[in-house]
Amino acid sequence: MSVKPDVLVIGAGFAGMYAIYRLRKLGLQVQVLEAGTDVGGTWYWNRYPGSRCDVPSLEYSFGFSPDLEQEWDWPEVFSAQPDILNYANHIADRFDLRRSICFNTRATAVTYLEQSNQWQIDTDTGTSYHATYCIMATGCLSVPNKPNIDGAERFQGETYHTGLWPKEPVDLSGKRVGIIGTGSSGVQAIPELAGQAQHLTVFQRTPVYTVPANRKRMRKAVQDEFKENYRQIRAMQQHNRGGVSTFRPIKSVKPNLNRTSQPRQTIDIKSLMPEQRQQQLDQQGLESILGFADIYNDLEANEIANDLFRHNIKRRVKDPQVAEKLLPKNYGLGCKRQVLDRDYYDTFNRDNVLLVDVQENPIKAIDSTGVQTTIDHHELDVLVYATGFDAMTGALLNANITGRNGQTLQEKWQFGPVAYLGLQMNGFPNLFTVTGPGSPSVLCNMLVAIEQHINWISKCIVYLKENGINQIEPTASSELTWISHVNDVAKDSMFTAPTCNSWYLGANIPDKPRIFMPYVGGFPQYREHCETEQDNHYPGFTLGRSAD
Repeated sequence: MSVKPDVLVIGAGFAGMYAIYRLRKLGLQVQVLEAGTDVGGTWYWNRYPGSRCDVPSLEYSFGFSPDLEQEWDWPEVFSAQPDILNYANHIADRFDLRRSICFNTRATAVTYLEQSNQWQIDTDTGTSYHATYCIMATGCLSVPNKPNIDGAERFQGETYHTGLWPKEPVDLSGKRVGIIGTGSSGVQAIPELAGQAQHLTVFQRTPVYTVPANRKRMRKAVQDEFKENYRQIRAMQQHNRGGVSTFRPIKSVKPNLNRTSQPRQTIDIKSLMPEQRQQQLDQQGLESILGFADIYNDLEANEIANDLFRHNIKRRVKDPQVAEKLLPKNYGLGCKRQVLDRDYYDTFNRDNVLLVDVQENPIKAIDSTGVQTTIDHHELDVLVYATGFDAMTGALLNANITGRNGQTLQEKWQFGPVAYLGLQMNGFPNLFTVTGPGSPSVLCNMLVAIEQHINWISKCIVYLKENGINQIEPTASSELTWISHVNDVAKDSMFTAPTCNSWYLGANIPDKPRIFMPYVGGFPQYREHCETEQDNHYPGFTLGRSAD
């Protein structure tokens, strides 16, 4: 059986849902394929205890519909996974999106047919789809990474991955739980697991810089003021490096706090005396360490901040030996995506939590009853992998994409991802990627980035149709020039410091090429590049007309 929409979209997360809305408005027939049973993408799969967004709820929202902005209420300042998934379901219901989505359907191959200028998408259901345009809305963090540990398949207890957490409640009461990994998902899950389990063993490879998240309930006065000013806020997002506005409520704040709508003034950490630095943290909290302007591109300032962070963790964790294991020492603040936590360090003061440093005490194997390190055997009933994702490229490579002349995406990207603006690749006509490598992507408010990409793609398709064109792909020179620019803007940042090994570089996946994938230049600068292409009729692309 073959289905032939105008546009085929893979993935029904926020990007896939917004694509349906936009493309329908253009009068196009759109079909979305989704491996899960419902919408939500990242927030559908990541149901682990403690899962939460690191962007304020009022900003982690769509701006395309003023009515949607006004009718949705957020319960917390930083939303938990169930609330974000509720938001996704509300959007699907409100705009009747599900009728364009085939659930429980995974794309197994995506192949360009040169003779017909069509993309053929094969699925695990046996149905094939043909479309002129294919949009990969597969997400940046959607392929869970599970480390290759000897004997893992022999474990007889329950096994979970934070990125594939079951819908059904998981009862951990009275159980001995082990968790491998202390990245973002691990940091969020560990306090929750410790509160539920009889005992929790944390296997840590790399200590993390993490600061407390805002845990306040949403105040109605704050939410109302945001709703009154959403047009201003959306404009501010467009001009902020991370796609988050600097809007500060005025009417909803008590007068004696003396706050204004102006952003806080940033200062250099090197301009303060040691006692002044500590005083700021004592008054404003550990998270204020992120506000020093010079720590992200000045190695000396960064190390001052690192030392200040370590000093405060030693004050927080009661056992000096445990505290020492929790201190990052081989890389600096800003190297990796900033992690927000809720009671992370306090969790290691609990009697039922054990920290195992696998740098000094490596995991040798997993057996039927637990984890064997070089020193100890840890008996477990439940083993949780919080080991992250094959970020940014994993889902695209797993889709088995083949372009012109039989070239696969694996072949094209054998030395690392090469794309123009994170939107398209030479040799793959009419194939678009949403928040792909070479775009701000994970360094930006994802919903702002998604809207910008889907708007760009939609406008591009309209231009092609209006001008009798049905093929577009970037030139090879545009790709190389852009990748060079992506690397240039990253080279003086902490992201590419010699001591930094992060999933931004693919360092968490064995044998993955080491190349910095997201665009560090900031969302406004990136958006300007994209708009320039469209305003000048796509000079960085090859446009053509295939024979019908």
